[in-house]
Amino acid sequence: MSTIGERIQALMEESDYTQKELASMVGVTESAMSRYINDDRVPKSNVVANLATALNTTSDYLISGKEPEEDFAEIYRLVARSTSSMTTEEKFKLMRLLTEE
Repeated sequence: MSTIGERIQALMEESDYTQKELASMVGVTESAMSRYINDDRVPKSNVVANLATALNTTSDYLISGKEPEEDFAEIYRLVARSTSSMTTEEKFKLMRLLTEE
């Protein structure tokens, strides 16, 4: 079973981010990110949430390695979490995308 650091590393590589870029996106130092990836430190819950957002995954996956389910409830939670930072125009674009056939 993989560790949280291994999952962060794999997703970081899939997203083609450097440690420095990911650290900046998450709001931590590059050395802190290195410690998370090397499993020298466990990220706090707010950092895990920021990592999940930056790496386009869920906190559950980062913590447990459990693959996210692609059902309506999960998608709804992801969208609901993201809409608080979206502009009205972005929300309308999202609604149009979701209602397209």
